[in-house]
Amino acid sequence: MDTLKKFELMEKIVRELEDLQHSQQAIIQKIGKIEVDNIELGDKRLDKDLPDMHQRVSDNLETIVGILQYFADKTQNFGDKNNVDALKERQAINDATGN
Repeated sequence: MDTLKKFELMEKIVRELEDLQHSQQAIIQKIGKIEVDNIELGDKRLDKDLPDMHQRVSDNLETIVGILQYFADKTQNFGDKNNVDALKERQAINDATGN
């Protein structure tokens, strides 16, 4: 795999991790809303299971955030080390000139 394609794939993974992070945050918010609604309702099964669900999703979110930070830094370092901006410019010129 050439350097530019590798960098683009790395960027795609960063975007997917960001999307995963946002999804987990949305799930935590939804669970929280259900927990609040259940305060009034008082369903025992929800009282029992929702806190555990909330904790597991929160733990997953922490893991995702850590992976995202690591991989975003790795992607940035790879781009800097391999002068990806110059590679992108060269590719754009080649594409424009048909080379």
